[in-house]
Amino acid sequence: MAAGTTPSKEEVLKALSQVTLPEGSNIVEAGMVKALSVKDGRASFVLEIPAGAAERFEPVRRQAEEALSALPGIGKAMVVMTAPAAPGGAAGGGRSAPPTGAAADEAPPDLRIGRHPRPQAGPVRIPGVRHVVAVASGKGGVGKSTLSANLAAALRRKGRKVGLLDADIYGPSQPKMLGAKGRPKSIDGKTILPVTAHGIRLMSLGLMVPENEAVIWRGPMLIGALQQLLQQVDWGGLDWLVIDLPPGTGDVQLTLSQKADIDGAVVVSTPQDVALLDARKAIDMFRKTKTPILGLVENMAAYHCPKCGHEAHIFGEGGVRREAEALGVPFLGEVPLSLEIRLSGDLGEPVALGDGPMAEAYGRIADGLIAALED
Repeated sequence: MAAGTTPSKEEVLKALSQVTLPEGSNIVEAGMVKALSVKDGRASFVLEIPAGAAERFEPVRRQAEEALSALPGIGKAMVVMTAPAAPGGAAGGGRSAPPTGAAADEAPPDLRIGRHPRPQAGPVRIPGVRHVVAVASGKGGVGKSTLSANLAAALRRKGRKVGLLDADIYGPSQPKMLGAKGRPKSIDGKTILPVTAHGIRLMSLGLMVPENEAVIWRGPMLIGALQQLLQQVDWGGLDWLVIDLPPGTGDVQLTLSQKADIDGAVVVSTPQDVALLDARKAIDMFRKTKTPILGLVENMAAYHCPKCGHEAHIFGEGGVRREAEALGVPFLGEVPLSLEIRLSGDLGEPVALGDGPMAEAYGRIADGLIAALED
């Protein structure tokens, strides 16, 4: 950096990473640097601290301000401390003091979900999990989350220890799908303990923010959050982990491929041409990131009238099966368009937990994955 030139934000963050905290991490790594501004020889940011800890963190604030002032090209530096007053800020970017007493069991872990990503040398296995399967779709509205919940339920019903990671961070729906209650806990402030519903261990950002509150994050916080969910959740030993991805081919999908060693992806589509068009893009992305395609699933394949028994192919017929054959990947099965499936999802009771044709449809998909990865 030339003398007199205002440093970049990356250079400023590198300098601030030398400002350490008592537990050994630094303020950048801990996600405490907010609203960083570097312009025209001036640098400022908000140091977000635990509630009621201003006196304890004043030396850290001074050290951070000195680190900014020492940078060539910075003529004026300012660091302001702030702390949210209400608990529950871990998921939304704030930080509250650790709860005590009975309230500790219901409070979210003080883990700062949504920090900036950490350097990582290639994909790593998710701790304590034998098989990891991502459920993806090229577009929204094709039933990917419904398949994820029911696939987890079908695997659980077949005697496997199963977890479900809701990686659709902007639109988490798995707490509703599984009827999950309560918040994840943390014993040590570093590890997240998932909740359990129907014998399935679940981790979702939807468990850590109010149901109607939006998560408004840019890419780096999104990537950092997913990295935490992949590596900081204590699954307690699983045979299978199902990951419900958001639709599309964006940051979450790329981060999963780069950060986690997964067995492969299941791509969901309806049989209509416009859905298949986007499904092909999802398949192409996984192939480019060298993620195996474990198979395709056709959702909303047909509607059976409960009164007359007539079968109607509302979204087309057999499109996903033909696509699987053309691409040379397994066709795992089809799931009808069913009121029973919709109602069970709204009630938090996956249909795959019970009996009948709908449960059998999901069971066949689970059998296909078991045959592919366990045999």
